[in-house]
Amino acid sequence: MAATLASVCLLVLVAALAPHRAYASIRSSLGQKRAAAAAAPSVGICASSVLVYGYQCQELQVTTQDGYILSLQRIPEGRHSNGTKKPPVLIQHGVLVDGVTWLLNSPDRNLPLILADNGFDVWIANTRGTRFSRRHTSMDPSDPKFWNWSWDELVAFDLPAVFDFVYSKTGQKVNYVGHSLGTLFALASLSDGKLVDQMKSAALLSPIAYLSHMNTALGVAAAKAFVGEITTLLGLAEFNPKGEPVAQFLNALCAYPGVDCYDLLEAVTGKNCCLNSSTVDLFLKNEPQSTSTRNMVHLAQTVRDGVLAKYNYGRLDFNLMHYGKFSPPIYNLSNIPHNLPLFLSYGGRDSLSDIRDVELLLDILKLHDVGKLTVQYIKDYAHADFIMGLNAKDIVYNQVTAFFQQQQ
Repeated sequence: MAATLASVCLLVLVAALAPHRAYASIRSSLGQKRAAAAAAPSVGICASSVLVYGYQCQELQVTTQDGYILSLQRIPEGRHSNGTKKPPVLIQHGVLVDGVTWLLNSPDRNLPLILADNGFDVWIANTRGTRFSRRHTSMDPSDPKFWNWSWDELVAFDLPAVFDFVYSKTGQKVNYVGHSLGTLFALASLSDGKLVDQMKSAALLSPIAYLSHMNTALGVAAAKAFVGEITTLLGLAEFNPKGEPVAQFLNALCAYPGVDCYDLLEAVTGKNCCLNSSTVDLFLKNEPQSTSTRNMVHLAQTVRDGVLAKYNYGRLDFNLMHYGKFSPPIYNLSNIPHNLPLFLSYGGRDSLSDIRDVELLLDILKLHDVGKLTVQYIKDYAHADFIMGLNAKDIVYNQVTAFFQQQQ
């Protein structure tokens, strides 16, 4: 039980990923977030983060097989296009953020626009529940049934729907970039035989397939002190980091003796080496985003159980009804095609994508065909450096770009 609660508590902290520098700023920022959350977003990602820099950008929608209407942005070319057909790249964010998180740095330092300027047709995905993907063909976000999903549904519905759409529009196999959770459900999809005919290659940044070595003292402290608050949080269908229950939990946790909330981002993700204060401020204006509570519970199960498995309903009869067996099926990552070109980049200071868990993933991928697996280890990098690091272009993005160019 303690391990389960520690896992959930840690993920609650991830919900508060806003890297506050002091406890007082946590309260004020969360209050501002809650006030802003009442209003529907009026400006899309294209208008706010792409068009202003002179790039073309299209706002598109994709409907999943189970009825969720997802927002998708397309940057068809760079600022200096030569008019040739561009190979497509789909970029997928992690948990509790949306597609704008890739665009927080300047155009010469963020991955989507770097790829566009290097001759790629760039597509940015936004998973269900985030601010621009809160529509459904028959349900409303105020309906608890709208939130009845975990990352299993991202594997089964969201990612395949977006891949189908991009493939149909471009007529080409799709290169893929995922960060954090965006790596997990890509790996799970591939292990289930999905996407294998449509994916050309994949770059996985801070790859998460196994989470059993995720480490933080904050989770342990929370597990000991805030059982009641966790129970309250799990009664919610929507896990809204801007909402009152999560804010109250975070404030209580920061007041707990021995817990240092001076820098929550470092405490949760590891010591990020290369973040810029202006980028962090922009992050705070846009993130975090909602997800389902069930999704957070599923992630907690992954931490606790040390395996990549489908959602555990917690009752043998429920599991039997959904899966035909008493325990959830395992995603067998050894099923990933051995000839699929993969680029994995991970950091030595990443507390979420721990080195030992990445090494377990690499051990499973050791039978990959010669020359099809490229691995980059960055000693000083932590989780957020991969998407917001000032030097990410030189250290990571140039390598990702070169990797994709080699596949063409």
